[in-house]
Amino acid sequence: MTMKTEKELEIQAMQKKTPAQKIKDYVVITVSSVIYAAGISLFLDPNSLAPGGVTGIAIILNRITGVGTGTWILGLNIPILILGAWKFGGKFILSTIYCIVLASTATNLLTPIGAVTKDPLLAAMAGASLMAISMGWVFKAGATTGGMDIVVKVLRLKVPHLKTSSLYLLMDAVVVTASAFLFRNIDRALYAGLVVIVTSVLLDVVLYGRDGAKLIFIISDHSEAITRRLLEELDIGVTHVQGEGAFSGREKHVIMCVMKKHLSPKAEEIVKEEDPLAFMIVTSATEIYGEGYKSYFSEKL
Repeated sequence: MTMKTEKELEIQAMQKKTPAQKIKDYVVITVSSVIYAAGISLFLDPNSLAPGGVTGIAIILNRITGVGTGTWILGLNIPILILGAWKFGGKFILSTIYCIVLASTATNLLTPIGAVTKDPLLAAMAGASLMAISMGWVFKAGATTGGMDIVVKVLRLKVPHLKTSSLYLLMDAVVVTASAFLFRNIDRALYAGLVVIVTSVLLDVVLYGRDGAKLIFIISDHSEAITRRLLEELDIGVTHVQGEGAFSGREKHVIMCVMKKHLSPKAEEIVKEEDPLAFMIVTSATEIYGEGYKSYFSEKL
């Protein structure tokens, strides 16, 4: 058996959650589960909007059988939970079971209240917003709302290059299409499709954040002056990458830096003032790990 290095022990310690963090996670899961249930029972279900996934299937089955939507959500999740337990272990499933039971119960309890609005567009937007926000929070707390959340997590193990929301979009499209035939109402299906799209976009924002950073490469004969001003005036990290001009054969310092989006215009102004002939590449940075950004040890969602 090999001894763990100091760095490995440090990573393990950072990944292990304290009791206070676990309590905080369950508070987030509790609040999120109720919000999720409100989105279904007060907006989507009473307006016959089946947005896809287990929720959409449960709403369709409710119309066919008369059994409560929350009850169907719980029942449909049983085989999926077995899959999740096999892939992720009991610790992951425990928090997810808690979330599913609470969300299902809250859905049935809130259903008698009825629709908050009868306008299908407002219902679609409100329901999608509540579902996306709650799902994102639950994911960040280390659990899921069950259903396709677990299926998506399993698929992410196989295709990590695909974003969570993209996988939801593909699977939900099947359920939305089925609802159009079962409800015999194209308008409702289109509104349900809107729910899927809005949920997908908002879920991306909650999980990954907005595209709020820029990656800039600067090639200049005045790299020292540009670097000094970037460090002093913008207080950002700057890295020099050693380069060589293919035509001239001269060595060059390529400046590489990442900054918040609102700092980008000022950085471009600095480069322009110091070297109007500088070669500069500005691109979007969607996921950044390190000081001032995401933790290296946070779970990939």
